[in-house]
Amino acid sequence: MTESSALFRPVDPPDAEIAREARARQSSLTKPADSLGRLEDLAVWVASCQGVSPPHRFARARAVVFAGDHGIARGGVSAYPPEVTAQMVANIAAGGAAINALATVSGATVRVVDIAVDADTDDSVSSHKVRRSSGSIDREDALSQDEVIAALTAGRDIADEEVDGGADLLIAGDMGIGNTTPATVLIAAVTNTEPVAAVGRGTGIDDAGWIRKTAAIRDALRRARPVTRDPIALLRTVGGADLAAMTGFLVQAAVRRTPVLLDGVVVTAAALVANDLSVGASSWWLAGHRSTEPAHALALAHLRLDPLLDLSMRLGEGSGAMVALPILSGAVATLADMATFSDAGVSTRP
Repeated sequence: MTESSALFRPVDPPDAEIAREARARQSSLTKPADSLGRLEDLAVWVASCQGVSPPHRFARARAVVFAGDHGIARGGVSAYPPEVTAQMVANIAAGGAAINALATVSGATVRVVDIAVDADTDDSVSSHKVRRSSGSIDREDALSQDEVIAALTAGRDIADEEVDGGADLLIAGDMGIGNTTPATVLIAAVTNTEPVAAVGRGTGIDDAGWIRKTAAIRDALRRARPVTRDPIALLRTVGGADLAAMTGFLVQAAVRRTPVLLDGVVVTAAALVANDLSVGASSWWLAGHRSTEPAHALALAHLRLDPLLDLSMRLGEGSGAMVALPILSGAVATLADMATFSDAGVSTRP
């Protein structure tokens, strides 16, 4: 038995028969065929995930923001100091971040969890904490073997907590100064991309910071190459506790048949690893947006996910996915609430 099979049950695909029923219902609604474009595909996907047609409106959309620090952040790869991670965790918990404001508009709620913040945080967010910060991946492993398993388990357990609590749509978000560096390493390793083609500006670094970040990613990639085909070893070597927890969260959401809206480059890096860890998990995910990070586009292409939005966002926190949520909710409403031609007495022939 492999470590992944011991942690996660197999993933079953969304219900294909329900998808056919939902597609047939689309053709009976009071509109020209295919006139709602991609909204129709989105509604069919949700129906297949829920196992019912027409689908239900989301009753409890929930964003979980995974927070963690990274040793590589001390090397000048970010425009902000590492201390900001803990400060932003407190801000999210208090409801003052962008993800909180967007969730209010989108009808969702937000939870932040401290997986590897390099500070003491409130007990309300730290029950799944694995360690303080992850290792500096250009010169050392991010985690020990026990820690990577603990982080994957934490993500799995958090997904279970949310689904058991009634969540019917999940959004994964991230918070961590320097976290686009390990995310880019993971994406470059899995997609076999050179650093200069994958490195972005993260929180807004200048040219000197970009050079430092590229060098760090180059060095980390050298360490990643021997373990690229082993998802757990890859997370241990060049990931981090927060990324490993996100990976476990995404796999377990698929195991629990719960759809997920993916956010930006950090979450999608975890999704890449999660899809290698558990075959078929990506069928339960939808890309909320495309960020400005070059690695994000590479990861989305590798996963064959077409994002809903491209608004030049690069914040993280789950913000891009949260902006996309009303679109997905609207798609569900059209399939669930529109009248059929028969019900409305609308003629279908000239």
